[in-house]
Amino acid sequence: MSRPILEVIALDVEDAVAAQAGGADRLELVSDMAADGLTPALETFAAVRAAVDIPVRVMLRATDGFSAGGAAALDALCADARALAAEGADEFVLGFLTDDGRADLPAVARLAEAVGPRARWTFHRAIDRAADRDAVRKQLADQPGLDTYLTAGSASGVDDGLATLVAEAARGDEPGYEPRILVGGGLQLKHVPVLLDAGVSAFHIGGAARPAGWAVPVSAAAVEVWRASLGR
Repeated sequence: MSRPILEVIALDVEDAVAAQAGGADRLELVSDMAADGLTPALETFAAVRAAVDIPVRVMLRATDGFSAGGAAALDALCADARALAAEGADEFVLGFLTDDGRADLPAVARLAEAVGPRARWTFHRAIDRAADRDAVRKQLADQPGLDTYLTAGSASGVDDGLATLVAEAARGDEPGYEPRILVGGGLQLKHVPVLLDAGVSAFHIGGAARPAGWAVPVSAAAVEVWRASLGR
């Protein structure tokens, strides 16, 4: 297996620079972690992109939760996506569910169109709130640009979802399971050996990169610990 990917949540340039210094392979750029991560300002993306040379995946999400909202809200989010793409963003994070827990295909398809055919994107932890995880994967199997699922295996985190993650990693050659599994959401160092043994090759941390809490920037030293744990 090639070197596993370590993705770190960044809120600003200071986070981004520290994450890269610690060995992060990729950033997830967001704003407002009190709402579990929303779309960052265009200016923030531009500043981060200029400050680091690792890939940056930009969150496309306007409100807390996993609904895309009404037509006006989706129009506004698509406009943000197009503006970010015009600024140079070519990797994104998105994902929406309907009220009955299915993938919101119209919303996802509109955003995939807005970011352009060359963009790559992650379907985020909405899958952990889906009524049927397998059904969501099959719904999204033909979406252009989808190459990753960010998931803890459970809405309550990796501790409860570990068995699901291991089982899904074993299905990588089945339709709908080709996208990479990016594990995040209560991920702890103790989970890493089990996940690596299962063939998981991508890991996502947020709070774990900030031992002193979200009020302080990313710690390069904390990221280094995680990078070392994946480097076998």
